[in-house]
Amino acid sequence: MAQFLIKTADERGHVTEQVEAGRSEAEVRERFLQQGLLVVAIKLRGLGIGSKRTAAKHKVKLANFVIFNQQMVTLVRAGLPILSALDLLGRQQKDDNFRQLLFDVRDRVKGGELLSQAFEAQGVFPKVYTTTLLAGEKSGNLEEVLNRYVHFQRLALTFSKKLKASLIYPAILVVGVVVMMTFLVTFVVPRFADLYNNLGAELPEITAFMLAVGVAAQKYFLLMLAGLALLAFGLWRWSRSESGSLQLDRLRLATPLLGTIWLKYQVSIFTRMMSTLLSGGLPLVPALSTAGASIESREIAVAVVEAAQRVREGQPLARSLQDAKRFPELAIEMIEVGESTGALPQMLTSVAEFFEEDVETALATALSLVEPAILVVMAVVVAFVLISLYLPIFKLGAGGVIR
Repeated sequence: MAQFLIKTADERGHVTEQVEAGRSEAEVRERFLQQGLLVVAIKLRGLGIGSKRTAAKHKVKLANFVIFNQQMVTLVRAGLPILSALDLLGRQQKDDNFRQLLFDVRDRVKGGELLSQAFEAQGVFPKVYTTTLLAGEKSGNLEEVLNRYVHFQRLALTFSKKLKASLIYPAILVVGVVVMMTFLVTFVVPRFADLYNNLGAELPEITAFMLAVGVAAQKYFLLMLAGLALLAFGLWRWSRSESGSLQLDRLRLATPLLGTIWLKYQVSIFTRMMSTLLSGGLPLVPALSTAGASIESREIAVAVVEAAQRVREGQPLARSLQDAKRFPELAIEMIEVGESTGALPQMLTSVAEFFEEDVETALATALSLVEPAILVVMAVVVAFVLISLYLPIFKLGAGGVIR
């Protein structure tokens, strides 16, 4: 059984926190509700009693997970029982972590748990996946639901690979600039400093400044490197915190050009996820809650949670998202049309496809501007360094005096 960290409040408002074992989050929540307690928060604490490793060590690669689900759909469609399919696919896995997870899922299902509960108990699979499985189990159409999820993941994986591939060249340029500048400042410039010190001449101010920078960089290079490493680690830890991730996401959304691309990318993921969940038979409010919890952008996730509350109170989805003031107007209008025509899942898919194409086009345009900008900056910096270093030599060659 899995362990859950649950925070409850009694009728007097006293809040208590404890660890409770249970088969699923819903079961534990219902247990405390029957006791007359208000469940403030509940989350999975670990992989369950007897687990040897934590969930953090059990992360599954998205590509492997997509392949597994494709094979699962094929076996289920062929009429193979769930237990036999899990056992067969588990034994075929080359990833030891994933294989152990699948064997644990098989054992839980054999012990009477639902497939969705068994996957949720592992603590590493996406919430949208376990919710999709639950919807398929309730509707009795697990094969179709799994097929929709596989289609969703394949599109998401393909789109993600395209984005990463388009960022490779700019990343190489940035790394090349950093390496070249480090070499110039810490190796080449100090050699010129030694040369001009031996001459004992008075140098131009620009040359003296560059030599001072080079000597200091060479002398304190390891200290500067350690400082940068500590700074990067501190920023990483801060970005992992709740407030840090929210502030970082706000900064990302406020960035000119790139912020718009990031927003459209998150909207495309959200709408495709919503389409998959609704097509699988999940009600609108649970679908919103699941999709909101699965979005990477904290700002958009908060907006979706607020929209889910408004929908729960009887407000239409389009109006609820509009009140959040985070979603593009075009997406709101298309969702409103989908609601009025009764074809919301299909319209959400259209929204996702539109914004995915828009993101690809906008990113290509942005990169076409960024790449030349990087090259120009690199050329200007290198020219400044070389001119400052060779200026005294040019003056000597012209018969002048170094000053």
